Amino acid sequence: MIEKLKKLVFVTNNPHKLEEIRSIAGDKFDICSLKDIGCFEEIPETADTIRDNALMKARYVAEKYGVDCFADDTGLEVTALGGAPGVHTARYASASGHDTRGNMELLLHNLENVTDRSARFVTWIALFMNGETMTFEGICNGTILDSLHGDGGFGYDPVFRPDGFDVTFAQMTGEQKNDVSHRGKATRKLLDYLNNI
Repeated sequence: MIEKLKKLVFVTNNPHKLEEIRSIAGDKFDICSLKDIGCFEEIPETADTIRDNALMKARYVAEKYGVDCFADDTGLEVTALGGAPGVHTARYASASGHDTRGNMELLLHNLENVTDRSARFVTWIALFMNGETMTFEGICNGTILDSLHGDGGFGYDPVFRPDGFDVTFAQMTGEQKNDVSHRGKATRKLLDYLNNI
């Protein structure tokens, strides 16, 4: 079991993701951001699958900056939309990304008059450490609501209600969300692995 990592870089510029990961990891791990290592460039994520995007991002940073790191990629897969937006989740409404409101509006528009609103979030985490690569998957099944509920969280949280709950991710506390979310599940698998090497 490792007591504290010197540095494990989380390949993200998203402060919400970084906060979630640090919250789940606790003080056992020194989770750094891209900014912490002086990386301010856009990291490529042009793969055809969620898993491959995570691998691409982690490999890029590990090779270019010479650090142990992990990257995640998440997709929202809606049954009635054939798994869309999937790998295009962050850029659903705009090729340039970063249009959270537009993404949710397009999703709700595409689901108008659709009765099957089942969906799932899938997160893949890719770890590059000591020259080895590992991947970890987390899945959270749920339902897309017909309007926004709550103002917490980020991304599609106001329209996604996880199975077994009567509130959306945006209506949960950060701790509640981390207990059931796709990213929380994948992160706990990553941490279990790190605790046993």
